[in-house]
Amino acid sequence: MKHLPPLATLRALDAASRHLSFTRAAEELNVTQSAVSHQIRHLEEFWDVKLFDRHTRRLEATAAGKALAGVAQDFFHRLDETLENVRQPSGHTALRIEMVPTFAVKWLVPRLQAFRDAEPDVDVWISTRVQDALRLDDDALDAVIHLGGGDYPGYRSWPLLREYAFPVCRPRFIEEHGMPSSPADLCNYPLLLRHHEIEMPAWEYWFESAGVPAEIYRPAITDGPRFPDSNMALQAAYEGQGIALGRSSHVWEDLKQGRLHRLFDICCPFARAYHLVVRPERAERPSIVAFRNWLVDQAQQSQAEYDAAECGPQA
Repeated sequence: MKHLPPLATLRALDAASRHLSFTRAAEELNVTQSAVSHQIRHLEEFWDVKLFDRHTRRLEATAAGKALAGVAQDFFHRLDETLENVRQPSGHTALRIEMVPTFAVKWLVPRLQAFRDAEPDVDVWISTRVQDALRLDDDALDAVIHLGGGDYPGYRSWPLLREYAFPVCRPRFIEEHGMPSSPADLCNYPLLLRHHEIEMPAWEYWFESAGVPAEIYRPAITDGPRFPDSNMALQAAYEGQGIALGRSSHVWEDLKQGRLHRLFDICCPFARAYHLVVRPERAERPSIVAFRNWLVDQAQQSQAEYDAAECGPQA
């Protein structure tokens, strides 16, 4: 205990190491920048060790700073986690997972009851973000389901599902507007677009895979309604407003039940895949191990279905 400084200084170390900025750390802690700087100075004097190299426009943690900040971060997370657990009835453990909304709604939530039946003492708390950025620096999260290339240095990760992209619409839409005769003919139909498709399969990707020249498809994807996430674009497709670019994990059950119709037999494997990503110091916690094993098994079953059906059933 002789090496334990005031708690406020450890909070300052935690925030400063994550933001690499005294100013941003101060904003998070709702104190002044000089207060954070003073607390870090106090720690350095208290422990007789340099925690940060201070440059003109940036802050860089030293090796000692990184090591001690990791201890502080783990302490605060364990404290928060323990408080949540002791407040939970019957010793339940809260497991906080973040992912993009459509994957949560269309793939994970319909399967979640099976996990609850198998692990009744683990409560999964789902949070979502429209932009699929990795955010494991947030102590409130235990794991992230991330759509990426599989390279997560400093973290533990497990591959889950590969993505396929293909056009989908409501069956009644075809009855009302007629069946497109070719991939290029889709350009004469209302296409439902996303605001940001940098990380996602985009219409350009599908048209190019289908061999449609850019001069034909580009005017069709310039104008039209745009949505912030796939969930909203698919909802518009359900309502008969146009044709959306679906992804196998998002539309599989709707295709099987006939709520959506897949157009053409052209489906494009996407280079990115869903991964479960966890901080290494949390990876072997019993609740995360149980969820990971269940999730990987569910994903393997789904992937086998997708691959066997060559992307998805057609009505």
